[in-house]
Amino acid sequence: MQDKLDLYTDYLLSSFGQTSATGLSRLVNGDISHDSITRLLSGNEFNSKVLWQKAKPLVRRHETTDACLIFDDVIIEKPYTDENDMICWHWEHSQSKSVKGVNMLNAFYHTQDSGMSQPLRIPIGFQIILKTVLFSIIKTKKEKRISPVTKNEMMRAMIAQSIHNQLKFKYVLADSWFGSADNMRFIQKKKKFFIFDMKTNRQVAISEQDRNAGHWTRIDEIDISDNTPVKVWLKDLEIPILLTKQVFINKNQSTGVRFLVSNDFSLSDDDFTTLYKKRWSVEEYHKSLKQNAAIGKSPTRTLKTQSNHIFASIMAYIKLEKLKFSSKLNHFAMKSKIYLAANKAAFKELALIKAQALGA
Repeated sequence: MQDKLDLYTDYLLSSFGQTSATGLSRLVNGDISHDSITRLLSGNEFNSKVLWQKAKPLVRRHETTDACLIFDDVIIEKPYTDENDMICWHWEHSQSKSVKGVNMLNAFYHTQDSGMSQPLRIPIGFQIILKTVLFSIIKTKKEKRISPVTKNEMMRAMIAQSIHNQLKFKYVLADSWFGSADNMRFIQKKKKFFIFDMKTNRQVAISEQDRNAGHWTRIDEIDISDNTPVKVWLKDLEIPILLTKQVFINKNQSTGVRFLVSNDFSLSDDDFTTLYKKRWSVEEYHKSLKQNAAIGKSPTRTLKTQSNHIFASIMAYIKLEKLKFSSKLNHFAMKSKIYLAANKAAFKELALIKAQALGA
């Protein structure tokens, strides 16, 4: 099984179109039957626990006490696959619309020890969102799906599991979707620090007196200096937090404003920026899964085979992450190098076919 999984992940990394058991079997000249690959995907339970077992040796070699545990979800679009509990409709914030596909929540680890020239960025947990509860909107009679467990509940469970696994980390990073008072309270109780982006309509008090009197103000309406962290109280949260307002220039030269909060009162504004910037590594992870590890390129249709293909794509990403240290190339440069070699082989094969045709 291990050899077949390793072979399958190599296949995902070297492929540039749809992937299938038949395609892999043909690639290795039938040395591995397509039935055995199908059994690999249908006869195993590759879940988050197995991912941790696979990633654990690499993590243990490089983990640091000030590492970051990053949470974000991704949608793998599957517009032409039949709908089920896993492949269904999800809201895509970047497109401001619902898209059909697989929604996955990731726990992503960012660490860099003193002997590393670049950080290790590796997934240590994942949870596929299963919308198993069907309901109908009375007004429109339209049927919809929801998950019985929220992403915030999943995140808290994954943090608890990481602590149980004795994973070394100091900060939990996430965007505003995960910046709930429940999550902050949970992380505080676990004696970890959080850094969250905040929606501008969140209510805060700038003094303990205002909090006690119930005088709340929207974050984007309070009078605080830019890039200067201040102590505030967030509505529905018992503990004070540190808030910084960051003003920046976007690529299109427009002005952007971001509000970051933390329970680490030792942070300067530069610390906020340096640490939160690491959150973007999970976005690069999602991009690499899609462009380099063929996560959306499998025609499998059952929940188990699709889930196991996703697991294999995650393992393929980890393989690239290991190789980046020895090759000195990033994931996309490695994929480009593989593509060029494949293109050269195809060009050579075409020349051979043409020569045979002329000689016939």
